[in-house]
Amino acid sequence: MRILLVEDHLELSHWVSKALRDAHLTVECATNGADADTLLHTQDYALVILDLTLPRMDGLEVLRRLRARGGTRGGTPVLILTARGGLEERVQGLNLGADDYLPKPFELTELEARVKALLRRRSGNEALVQRCGQLAFDTVARMFSYCGEPLALTPREHAVLEALIARPGRALSKEKLFHEVFALGDDAGVDAIELYIHRIRKKLERHPEGGAAIVTLRGIGYLLQERAA
Repeated sequence: MRILLVEDHLELSHWVSKALRDAHLTVECATNGADADTLLHTQDYALVILDLTLPRMDGLEVLRRLRARGGTRGGTPVLILTARGGLEERVQGLNLGADDYLPKPFELTELEARVKALLRRRSGNEALVQRCGQLAFDTVARMFSYCGEPLALTPREHAVLEALIARPGRALSKEKLFHEVFALGDDAGVDAIELYIHRIRKKLERHPEGGAAIVTLRGIGYLLQERAA
């Protein structure tokens, strides 16, 4: 899943990005409010982590503009992350449509837990474990297992499979998967998704009794479904 981190403190941005990428999330960064506003107007994200004290545009204004747009992008979950922790500003942020609020300083473990909870809520499936046949995704540990054993995946493979298991029985286009897995500026094309789908299939096929398969719907995309016995 692709997350936008809006933070002008470069060292903090680096450490938060690293922690989220280690949790198999795709992270893009903006260091000012104007750039964040442009990205949110043109790109789709699963979640926004938003500082309030930003150059070029205040974080609350970024949030106000996002919610005013409406539609799918306008409803993107927002976690406010800021040193401005006064009651009045917390209330203002929540009234503008923030989904959660974490004051600085904070522990990365708490941030990760809040991010995971918001992503589960966004997917419409708040179950701690998502399943397809004997394929299971622990949304807290953010780990896959298959037939009771850990499933070894590269970060890209993990991101593709997570997008599919979060929407069981629903087809996702190659373009949609690409935008969820790759960040802006990554040196890859949409057809790279085919390579990751092929690799994941090979790993699932090692356990034919596992009952999970990725199906190609020509002209539509890919879906994860239980394989008939």
